[in-house]
Amino acid sequence: MNRDGSPTLDARTLLGLSPVLPVVVLDDADAAVATARALLAGGVGVMEVTLRTPAALEAITRIRLEVPDLVVGAGTVTRPDQADRAAHAGATFLVTPGQTDTLLDAAVATGLPVLPGVATVSEALRAAERGLDTLKFFPAEASGGAAALSAFAGPLPDLRFCPTGGITPDNAARYLALPNVDCVGGTWLTPADAIAARDLGRIETLAREATTPTT
Repeated sequence: MNRDGSPTLDARTLLGLSPVLPVVVLDDADAAVATARALLAGGVGVMEVTLRTPAALEAITRIRLEVPDLVVGAGTVTRPDQADRAAHAGATFLVTPGQTDTLLDAAVATGLPVLPGVATVSEALRAAERGLDTLKFFPAEASGGAAALSAFAGPLPDLRFCPTGGITPDNAARYLALPNVDCVGGTWLTPADAIAARDLGRIETLAREATTPTT
């Protein structure tokens, strides 16, 4: 259970909520709820709010309270204190760009699903030794792209990945076709200019395009 008594998702279920996990940077907490509602209207029921801005924690709280049908988590968790603060703000999952023992200890201690960032087989093995089998492959394109992640599947068949970093509408399908990938993370669903202009129709359209199967 989460701290508010709601059921906790597991990481595998989290990756199955949408083929694209929006990675959202919010400079203004006032834009949080509208952005979340636009994503939900477009068929995307999950979003990662990055802790890159002072507004991020308040944004998470407001989304959790005002858009309860959307699953909101905290990304770019780089310090142990951020894990606890994000959990108290209402995050329902945590995403880290990399891993240290101290950071993972703090993230796991929250009881929330954790997607630790890995870029190599050794890092993936280290996470797996801690019982974390659902991972963020980051930075995906700079770390060898879909070809590298495809190679991970041989020695690490039990691990699942959400590649993030350099993912675009043009290359997302290559990752999603891999047997060890359940979703991709990307920023293109919530462009900074669309958030700033409150262009909710554009965000909704991008979300719908990301979740509509191609034929």
